[in-house]
Amino acid sequence: MKYESWHLAPPCPEGQRALEAAGLPSLLAGVLAARGVVRADQAHRLLSPEGEPIPDPLLLKDMDRAVERVQQALDRDELICVYGDYDVDGITATALLTQFLTGRGGRVLPYIPCRLEEGYGLNAEAVQALAEQHVQLIITVDCGITAVEETALARQLGMDVVITDHHTCKEELPHARAVVDPHRPDCPYPFKGLAGVGVALMLALAVAGPEQAPATLQALCDLAAVGTIADVMPMTGENRCIVSLGLSYLNPARRLGLAALIRCAGLGEKPVTSVSVGYTLAPRLNASGRMGRAEAAVELLLTRDPARAEELAQALCELNRERQDIESDIFHQCVQHLSASPQHGVIVLAGSQWHQGVVGIVASRLAEKYGCPCFMICLDQGIGKGSCRSWGGVNLFELLTECACLLESFGGHALAAGFTVREENIPALARALRRAALNGPKTPQAALEVDLAVQPQELTVEAVESLDLLEPCGSGNPRPVLLLRGAQVHTMTQVGRGRHLKLRLEARGISLDAIWFSADGVEEGLCPGCRVDVVFSPQINDFRGRRDVQLQVSDLRVVPSRAQLERGVYEKYRRGDRLTVQEAQLLLPSREDFVGLWRWLKRQSSVGSVVEDTPVRIARAVSRSSRQREIPARTMLCLEVLEERGLIDLNRRTDRIQIRLCHVEQKVDLEASEILKKLRDAIQKN
Repeated sequence: MKYESWHLAPPCPEGQRALEAAGLPSLLAGVLAARGVVRADQAHRLLSPEGEPIPDPLLLKDMDRAVERVQQALDRDELICVYGDYDVDGITATALLTQFLTGRGGRVLPYIPCRLEEGYGLNAEAVQALAEQHVQLIITVDCGITAVEETALARQLGMDVVITDHHTCKEELPHARAVVDPHRPDCPYPFKGLAGVGVALMLALAVAGPEQAPATLQALCDLAAVGTIADVMPMTGENRCIVSLGLSYLNPARRLGLAALIRCAGLGEKPVTSVSVGYTLAPRLNASGRMGRAEAAVELLLTRDPARAEELAQALCELNRERQDIESDIFHQCVQHLSASPQHGVIVLAGSQWHQGVVGIVASRLAEKYGCPCFMICLDQGIGKGSCRSWGGVNLFELLTECACLLESFGGHALAAGFTVREENIPALARALRRAALNGPKTPQAALEVDLAVQPQELTVEAVESLDLLEPCGSGNPRPVLLLRGAQVHTMTQVGRGRHLKLRLEARGISLDAIWFSADGVEEGLCPGCRVDVVFSPQINDFRGRRDVQLQVSDLRVVPSRAQLERGVYEKYRRGDRLTVQEAQLLLPSREDFVGLWRWLKRQSSVGSVVEDTPVRIARAVSRSSRQREIPARTMLCLEVLEERGLIDLNRRTDRIQIRLCHVEQKVDLEASEILKKLRDAIQKN
């Protein structure tokens, strides 16, 4: 199991029936009811996100000041730099605002710092270079909220700065012309879950004004949708409206660059959903930034040349393949290191040969594998640039804040952050992080939230397709997660160059294909023929015109056989552990159990001779002769009672037992057995 526990939501059959009566398909109704949506009007609102209104963008603190300065730059024909981040959120935000301002006649220079040379956010060298190019206004997107010194430098060089960001604020805000961030403590904007591209969109809508805002939203919503999904923002509030509208403009894609990327990524004629954006398009856009070529992704999103769009899309797909290879190498290096030198509570690793653009993904995989926050640090000439990923609800921004005295800089979210540290401070930082995590608020164990337990016959193509009505899915409105119990593994094959596991399962005579990403099944003890409980998100696999249900596995656990469970209870009894009522009842023999065993022993041997066999085969033979249920654990307990009362000698070997009947003249009272008394006491006390 990848997760320490599974939390299955309590079923709500009454709510499910009410939603079914309102016309919703059964599986969709079951998922909604399990999530507390039990009325038809609630379901309608959730399933119609395009109807959600977007609040007035001028509610964002400083938005009026930002609009005034941007409009002034447009009126004066000033050179404007849109300064972004190198992840998908920053790339789409840069393209969005560049397209909008250019469309209004602005002279715009899009700029994204090179991840490998400049690092995250505004930097002094870039500010100096922009001043030399006669930029008069810098608008940051998805960055800038901590750029106090860089903003001051820009002012000294005669440039104004408008900051739009969505990252957590520190105590001191940059002294810019406007600082627009919904996480400002004094910001009254009601929804705090906007992505960086969402804040950039709000700026565009505010500059456009109420009359032109609807057309502006339609022109830019595809970019906003991609960035919001990729940054794993909550899929609630206006994000659902933005992403829902944006996905509609991706089916089919009207933007040349996205259409080319969809083709090159192999999506073909498949519908583009939040899942395909998050798992297929976003990694390819992200690869450009990770590999130091974010400008290629921006150009892809803005180009109006079909041939150039195709060329750039191919380049991004190749960069993504290169990124995957590098990521895999670093991940396996780290796993080998942690196997030899385990770390607990918090993982802190540093290396001088690692690719800085990839370690964030590796940190995420390690955090999931080991169930704790992970900090990965790339060393270069005594300076370490780090990326970290959270686990179990640990707030990384708060953790880094507590360790700020050991850091050169840091910023980010609760779940993902970046930082810079001197190499000599890394050991102290590791100790401080573990101490802060240990002394911080205790978070619940990592649990996988499961919506509904289902039977295999419920997983029809039509039923699974009905779950698409929940789109767009994401944080706050996750993809449906279902549980199927007792499926048998028929086949298992490594795919994707050994990174993923493809399974063929059977449950109640129904065969199902499953795919488990970033897993090999070794740690779980998977093998053909074993039975598993599997937690998954269902999807439709469309291959050569054939549509089948496929299970995208989130987690699974091998289900012990009845014999294994019974053996476990017997071993628990042998250790002297406390038994539950059910366990004690399983072991407690009846009079018929003793009679059947004794008669079989008498037939197999005379007094003084030895019977030798395995406990399982003895139990099977006794059950056949006495026509009773075969329970090896109970048979072993019967033998122990007979030994205790002097009726047999019992010699236990590794996997076999030897039984010799003893000569006894007087009658033996089995009810006086201390073993039986303890079992009965366990039942009565519980």
